[in-house]
Amino acid sequence: DFKTETPYLIVDLDVACRKQQFGEGWFPSLEDVPSRAISMSVNQIMKAKKIICSVPDKRKAKAVKACLENEVSPEFPASILQEHPDCGIYLDEAAASLLDARILIG
Repeated sequence: DFKTETPYLIVDLDVACRKQQFGEGWFPSLEDVPSRAISMSVNQIMKAKKIICSVPDKRKAKAVKACLENEVSPEFPASILQEHPDCGIYLDEAAASLLDARILIG
């Protein structure tokens, strides 16, 4: 939600998110992954003077493509980064693998 002024939100984690946390090795088992977490709101993130976004791994390639190649929309939350005046996005080859070559050159 791009309009939320609350700086930090308590969110319910779906199974896919919990599996990701487990798969990245943060927890010893899926059952140990909490079902809720604290998340920073989009508006709070956008208040930063500088944003450095590091995105590794192939599993993030669809999100990277949506962030950089779509119009800014809550449907693609990271797309709001297009509007930040000082945002650097650093990708490995796998994370950038679905991008249109014009984005990479631009």
